[in-house]
Amino acid sequence: MAGPALRRAGRTRRPLAPGPYLLIAPAVLGMLYLLLYPFGRALLISFQDFGLRELIRGDAEFVGLRNYRTLLSDPVFWDVVRRTFLFMAVNVAAIMILSTLVALMTERLGRIGRTVVLSSLVLVWAVPVVAATTAFQWLFHSEFGIVNETLADLGLRSFEGYAWFADGRAAFTILVVLVVWQSVPFAALTLYSALTTVPGELYESARLDGAGGLRIFRSVTFPLVRPIFMLVLSLEVIWTFKAFVQIWVTTRGGPGDATTILPVYAVQTALAHQRYDLGSAASMVTLLLMSGVLVLYFRRLFRQEGEHL
Repeated sequence: MAGPALRRAGRTRRPLAPGPYLLIAPAVLGMLYLLLYPFGRALLISFQDFGLRELIRGDAEFVGLRNYRTLLSDPVFWDVVRRTFLFMAVNVAAIMILSTLVALMTERLGRIGRTVVLSSLVLVWAVPVVAATTAFQWLFHSEFGIVNETLADLGLRSFEGYAWFADGRAAFTILVVLVVWQSVPFAALTLYSALTTVPGELYESARLDGAGGLRIFRSVTFPLVRPIFMLVLSLEVIWTFKAFVQIWVTTRGGPGDATTILPVYAVQTALAHQRYDLGSAASMVTLLLMSGVLVLYFRRLFRQEGEHL
């Protein structure tokens, strides 16, 4: 009896071959370089006096926390922070509600209807961000846009030639619709995949007990898919918090600063004003704020999970 046990123990203590690690090492090192070098470079610049002159000559003077003090004492920066959190909250709430409804609807469809919906979601998800943003620009074009023409045909003559992107609230709303339209497919597909793992017997038992649709979702479905739901929510917080391409292509933060959020503010500061140090500091503050939001969120999530256990 002791012989086989010793042989099994010897097999478990055998050192792993380095081959697999050597195979993945180039990809891991390349990924680390692409992620860590830009971060380290931006962090370094945020502590320097780095403008156009320093960019050309390659020398820069360390100024400590001066850039951060300048940034945090600017009231415009705090207006941008508030607008960023508003933009994130509206987008994440709309994305999670719509994607949950789409996932629940898809689960209840027949085979053909489910295939059509899932294929449509994949096609929307596959559209490049710049292409989708350009399409939205044409949809809301003041002279040639379909939206203005449709509203005018419905009798709303005030929308003839209406410049959507010249109105701050209208531009903000259009960008929210654009980001939600681009984000719902991924969230809906992920949530639908999670819903397929819920045993059908639980639904049947809940219906026999007289539970309605809302009660079944709250007491049966959501507790089982909570981890995936929270993962999707975290990803949407990150993606909407750092939304840049849609805003930059559409409005560049305008009109005025109505659609300027933190990533756009950082680029504007770095490129338009050639203050790469302040732009880097804004990027670092953005990263800290986003990390803080996620840390608070996960602490609350783990506390709730502990209470349920």
